[in-house]
Amino acid sequence: MHPQEQINTYIAEQPEWQRRHMVRLRQLIHAVDGDVQETWRSNGPQFEHDGTMIGMHAFKTCVSVWFHKGALLKDVHGLFKPSEKDEDRVIRKYKLEEGGTINEKAFSDLVKQAVKLNETGVKLGDAKPARKTLEVPTDLEGCLKKDETTWSHWENFSYSHKKEYVEWITDAKKDETRKRRIAQALEMIREGVGKEEKHRVS
Repeated sequence: MHPQEQINTYIAEQPEWQRRHMVRLRQLIHAVDGDVQETWRSNGPQFEHDGTMIGMHAFKTCVSVWFHKGALLKDVHGLFKPSEKDEDRVIRKYKLEEGGTINEKAFSDLVKQAVKLNETGVKLGDAKPARKTLEVPTDLEGCLKKDETTWSHWENFSYSHKKEYVEWITDAKKDETRKRRIAQALEMIREGVGKEEKHRVS
Protein backbone atom coordinates (compact mmCIF):
# COMPACT_ATOMS: atom_id res chain seq x y z
CA MET A 1 0.00 0.00 0.00
CA HIS A 2 1.26 3.49 -0.84
CA PRO A 3 2.32 5.52 2.26
CA GLN A 4 -0.33 8.17 1.62
CA GLU A 5 -3.03 5.49 1.47
CA GLN A 6 -1.76 3.97 4.72
CA ILE A 7 -1.87 7.39 6.37
CA ASN A 8 -5.36 8.09 5.04
CA THR A 9 -6.60 4.76 6.41
CA TYR A 10 -4.87 5.27 9.75
CA ILE A 11 -6.39 8.71 10.26
CA ALA A 12 -9.85 7.54 9.14
CA GLU A 13 -9.83 4.78 11.75
CA GLN A 14 -9.34 7.18 14.68
CA PRO A 15 -12.10 8.72 16.86
CA GLU A 16 -13.59 11.88 15.40
CA TRP A 17 -11.69 14.34 17.63
CA GLN A 18 -8.35 12.70 16.86
CA ARG A 19 -9.17 12.47 13.18
CA ARG A 20 -9.92 16.20 13.08
CA HIS A 21 -6.64 17.08 14.76
CA MET A 22 -4.55 14.80 12.56
CA VAL A 23 -6.12 16.03 9.33
CA ARG A 24 -5.44 19.64 10.28
CA LEU A 25 -1.87 18.97 11.46
CA ARG A 26 -1.17 17.19 8.20
CA GLN A 27 -2.55 20.15 6.25
CA LEU A 28 -0.40 22.60 8.20
CA ILE A 29 2.77 20.60 7.58
CA HIS A 30 2.11 20.58 3.84
CA ALA A 31 1.18 24.27 3.86
CA VAL A 32 4.57 25.13 5.37
CA ASP A 33 6.60 22.73 3.23
CA GLY A 34 5.40 21.94 -0.25
CA ASP A 35 8.28 19.50 -0.71
CA VAL A 36 7.57 17.36 2.34
CA GLN A 37 7.44 13.61 1.70
CA GLU A 38 4.97 11.40 3.54
CA THR A 39 6.18 8.00 4.71
CA TRP A 40 4.86 5.19 6.90
CA ARG A 41 7.24 4.08 9.65
CA SER A 42 6.96 2.74 13.20
CA ASN A 43 3.24 2.12 12.61
CA GLY A 44 2.47 5.77 12.02
CA PRO A 45 2.71 8.71 9.61
CA GLN A 46 6.07 10.42 9.21
CA PHE A 47 7.01 13.52 7.27
CA GLU A 48 10.43 13.90 5.71
CA HIS A 49 12.43 16.68 4.09
CA ASP A 50 16.07 15.85 3.51
CA GLY A 51 15.64 13.21 6.19
CA THR A 52 13.28 12.40 9.04
CA MET A 53 11.53 15.48 10.41
CA ILE A 54 8.14 14.86 12.06
CA GLY A 55 6.08 11.87 13.18
CA MET A 56 2.46 11.61 14.32
CA HIS A 57 0.60 9.02 16.39
CA ALA A 58 -2.86 8.66 17.88
CA PHE A 59 -2.90 7.37 21.44
CA LYS A 60 -5.86 6.69 23.69
CA THR A 61 -5.85 10.12 25.34
CA CYS A 62 -4.00 12.30 22.85
CA VAL A 63 -2.56 12.93 19.44
CA SER A 64 1.21 13.14 19.75
CA VAL A 65 3.39 14.90 17.19
CA TRP A 66 7.11 14.37 17.65
CA PHE A 67 9.84 16.52 16.14
CA HIS A 68 12.96 14.50 15.36
CA LYS A 69 15.35 17.33 16.32
CA GLY A 70 12.97 19.16 18.64
CA ALA A 71 15.59 20.05 21.24
CA LEU A 72 17.16 22.43 18.72
CA LEU A 73 13.93 24.23 17.90
CA LYS A 74 13.01 27.53 19.55
CA ASP A 75 9.68 26.69 21.18
CA VAL A 76 8.76 30.25 22.12
CA HIS A 77 5.08 29.37 22.60
CA GLY A 78 5.76 26.38 24.86
CA LEU A 79 4.11 23.68 22.77
CA PHE A 80 6.60 21.08 23.99
CA LYS A 81 6.18 19.71 27.51
CA PRO A 82 9.37 17.67 27.93
CA SER A 83 9.49 15.21 30.80
CA GLU A 84 12.59 14.46 32.85
CA LYS A 85 13.38 11.44 30.69
CA ASP A 86 13.39 13.71 27.62
CA GLU A 87 16.28 15.80 28.97
CA ASP A 88 18.91 13.61 27.34
CA ARG A 89 16.97 13.10 24.14
CA VAL A 90 16.71 15.26 21.04
CA ILE A 91 13.08 14.42 20.23
CA ARG A 92 10.36 16.73 21.55
CA LYS A 93 6.61 16.10 21.49
CA TYR A 94 3.55 18.29 20.99
CA LYS A 95 0.47 16.61 22.47
CA LEU A 96 -3.18 17.44 21.79
CA GLU A 97 -5.92 16.07 24.00
CA GLU A 98 -9.66 15.84 23.40
CA GLY A 99 -11.20 19.31 23.53
CA GLY A 100 -7.87 20.98 22.87
CA THR A 101 -7.15 23.35 20.00
CA ILE A 102 -4.13 23.52 17.74
CA ASN A 103 -1.96 26.62 18.08
CA GLU A 104 -1.58 26.79 14.32
CA LYS A 105 0.82 29.73 14.20
CA ALA A 106 3.16 28.22 16.80
CA PHE A 107 2.99 24.75 15.23
CA SER A 108 3.70 26.11 11.75
CA ASP A 109 6.70 28.01 13.12
CA LEU A 110 8.13 24.78 14.56
CA VAL A 111 7.65 23.05 11.22
CA LYS A 112 9.48 25.88 9.44
CA GLN A 113 12.38 25.55 11.86
CA ALA A 114 12.46 21.77 11.43
CA VAL A 115 12.64 22.14 7.64
CA LYS A 116 15.48 24.65 7.91
CA LEU A 117 17.45 22.35 10.25
CA ASN A 118 17.24 19.46 7.80
CA GLU A 119 18.12 21.69 4.86
CA THR A 120 21.26 22.89 6.64
CA GLY A 121 22.33 19.28 7.14
CA VAL A 122 22.28 19.12 10.95
CA LYS A 123 22.69 15.47 11.97
CA LEU A 124 20.94 13.83 14.90
CA GLY A 125 24.27 13.37 16.69
CA ASP A 126 25.01 17.08 16.31
CA ALA A 127 21.63 17.92 17.77
CA LYS A 128 22.15 16.24 21.15
CA PRO A 129 21.38 18.91 23.74
CA ALA A 130 23.86 19.92 26.37
CA ARG A 131 23.36 17.82 29.47
CA LYS A 132 22.49 19.62 32.67
CA THR A 133 25.26 19.75 35.22
CA LEU A 134 24.55 17.26 37.99
CA GLU A 135 24.46 18.94 41.38
CA VAL A 136 26.07 16.57 43.87
CA PRO A 137 24.99 17.24 47.50
CA THR A 138 27.86 18.73 49.50
CA ASP A 139 27.53 16.13 52.28
CA LEU A 140 27.81 13.29 49.76
CA GLU A 141 30.68 14.90 47.86
CA GLY A 142 32.57 15.55 51.10
CA CYS A 143 32.33 11.89 52.09
CA LEU A 144 33.34 10.70 48.63
CA LYS A 145 36.50 12.79 48.66
CA LYS A 146 37.66 11.34 51.98
CA ASP A 147 38.61 8.07 50.30
CA GLU A 148 40.77 8.08 47.17
CA THR A 149 39.38 4.80 45.80
CA THR A 150 35.77 5.82 46.35
CA TRP A 151 36.31 9.22 44.73
CA SER A 152 38.10 7.61 41.76
CA HIS A 153 35.20 5.23 41.17
CA TRP A 154 32.72 8.10 41.45
CA GLU A 155 34.65 10.16 38.90
CA ASN A 156 34.60 7.22 36.48
CA PHE A 157 30.87 6.56 36.85
CA SER A 158 28.57 7.49 33.96
CA TYR A 159 26.24 10.46 34.34
CA SER A 160 23.25 8.14 34.77
CA HIS A 161 24.94 6.14 37.55
CA LYS A 162 25.80 9.32 39.43
CA LYS A 163 22.28 10.62 38.97
CA GLU A 164 20.78 7.43 40.45
CA TYR A 165 22.78 7.90 43.64
CA VAL A 166 22.08 11.64 43.90
CA GLU A 167 18.33 11.19 43.45
CA TRP A 168 18.21 8.31 45.95
CA ILE A 169 19.94 10.40 48.59
CA THR A 170 18.07 13.66 47.96
CA ASP A 171 14.73 11.80 48.03
CA ALA A 172 15.26 10.86 51.68
CA LYS A 173 12.57 12.50 53.81
CA LYS A 174 14.40 12.30 57.15
CA ASP A 175 17.95 13.35 58.03
CA GLU A 176 18.71 9.95 59.57
CA THR A 177 17.54 8.23 56.39
CA ARG A 178 19.74 10.51 54.31
CA LYS A 179 22.80 9.75 56.44
CA ARG A 180 22.12 6.02 56.24
CA ARG A 181 21.78 6.17 52.47
CA ILE A 182 25.01 8.12 52.12
CA ALA A 183 26.81 5.46 54.19
CA GLN A 184 25.32 2.69 52.06
CA ALA A 185 26.15 4.57 48.87
CA LEU A 186 29.77 4.97 49.93
CA GLU A 187 30.09 1.21 50.44
CA MET A 188 28.70 0.44 46.98
CA ILE A 189 30.66 3.18 45.24
CA ARG A 190 33.87 1.97 46.86
CA GLU A 191 33.13 -1.43 45.28
CA GLY A 192 32.65 0.33 41.94
CA VAL A 193 29.03 -0.66 41.38
CA GLY A 194 26.12 1.51 40.27
CA LYS A 195 23.07 2.06 42.43
CA GLU A 196 20.77 -0.15 40.34
CA GLU A 197 23.28 -2.98 40.07
CA LYS A 198 22.38 -4.11 43.57
CA HIS A 199 19.06 -4.59 45.30
CA ARG A 200 17.51 -1.31 46.32
CA VAL A 201 17.98 -0.64 50.02
CA SER A 202 15.78 1.55 52.19
